[in-house]
Amino acid sequence: MTETNVPAELTYTPEHEWVRRVSPTTVRIGITDFAQEQLGDVVFVQLPEVGSEVEAGESFAEVESTKSVSDIFGPLNGTIAAVNDELESTPDLVNSEPYEAGWLVEIAVEESGELDAQLGDLLDADGYRQVIDG
Repeated sequence: MTETNVPAELTYTPEHEWVRRVSPTTVRIGITDFAQEQLGDVVFVQLPEVGSEVEAGESFAEVESTKSVSDIFGPLNGTIAAVNDELESTPDLVNSEPYEAGWLVEIAVEESGELDAQLGDLLDADGYRQVIDG
């Protein structure tokens, strides 16, 4: 079995989403290397509209693979600021580049202090490794 890639600079959810801060009030979200391995070949990604609200713990998108359809859960509360339109024509980027070109959405919050607090509730790389190593 290959070693799962868990970049130390990201934060994670127990539901296998990663979170990268891209500005004081915005984060980029995707699914982890572990999650894409479990899914198999991704064939379709259903993303929300820009401007939609996201609630922590609530499903806001779906990733469909040759094996199953999986919900993507909001890692924090905010508004969809951007979606990765590349996934419409090349959903397999989720498999080949889960932490780069295969990102799903960007979520914005009102203020950076609010984002700091919400990010503090997520897992660091070591915490996420404990989730996937069971």
